Amino acid sequence: MEFLVDMVTTVPEGTTEEAVAEIRAREAVRARELAAQGSLLRLWRPPLAPGEWRTWGLFSADDAEHLEQSLASMPLRIWRQDTVTPLSPHPNDPGR
Repeated sequence: MEFLVDMVTTVPEGTTEEAVAEIRAREAVRARELAAQGSLLRLWRPPLAPGEWRTWGLFSADDAEHLEQSLASMPLRIWRQDTVTPLSPHPNDPGR
């Protein structure tokens, strides 16, 4: 199954720049691992409001439980709210 995930990150007030940089670096490593495993297919940056930190991701997983395991393994999850939309194939999809 494929899932579109809207990921909105809110860094808590008082968090140091060093802490943010460290967790972002770990997030990048984990994203590469998930991509190599075939779980993370694509990432997009939608139009953002000033100060907004948001990403859209296309994930592949056997089911919602496996998707949750992937999302929970991402370091930024501690500050992130995820909205998951399961996707199903469209009969007129030009990519088929």
